[in-house]
Amino acid sequence: MNGQPAVRIVVADDHEVVRTGFAGLLDTQPDFTVVGTAADGAQAVQIGRELRPDVILMDVRMPGMDGIEATRRLAAPGTAGPGTAGPRILILTTFDLDEYVYDALRAGASGFLLKDVTAERLFDAVRVIAAGDALLAPTVTRRLISEFARQQARRDAPPAVLTALTPRETQVLRLVAEGLSNAEISARLVVTEETVKTHVSRVLSKLGLRDRTQAVVTAYESGLVVPRSQEPR
Repeated sequence: MNGQPAVRIVVADDHEVVRTGFAGLLDTQPDFTVVGTAADGAQAVQIGRELRPDVILMDVRMPGMDGIEATRRLAAPGTAGPGTAGPRILILTTFDLDEYVYDALRAGASGFLLKDVTAERLFDAVRVIAAGDALLAPTVTRRLISEFARQQARRDAPPAVLTALTPRETQVLRLVAEGLSNAEISARLVVTEETVKTHVSRVLSKLGLRDRTQAVVTAYESGLVVPRSQEPR
């Protein structure tokens, strides 16, 4: 773990077999510690607030409070206390429908994966989310962009909030939304990765965003990035 503290994880799923299975799988990794599990959204919110994990694996369809509402409550400003960042939410579901993708990210989720992912892919996803990066399954990304295209058709101009960004910050936001990593943005703009990290951090701060995932959502919704036309038939 190179001296770094283990990533603290909570698994929320209403199916016990799935819940314990994911928890046991994640606990095999030396840099992970599963600190709790939840059987529904309300329990996930309670445990998330009490234990303050780094990452919560959140099912969508759960009795009572679903995963979308639980994510919304956990991601709300001030939930984790003053000056404390809330947990990163990684949505895990068997459904990749438009409504779940869009609603989950709008609620504050940092990533979205289907439950048929391999163990290694799951481990990588948790590490990516814990580090503050965005993560979306390819099928999810296509549906998300389609939704943004529909949203964009109803907009005339980007909101005034983007005027808070400098031209370089706006450029960096656009590249983040296009899916480029910090290293790729660094090469594209011919600047150091540290400079890119600084720009990304300032973008998130100025726009009041939690992470890169929310930056992608904002870039598309604002019209800064326009989804490409549908692929040729």
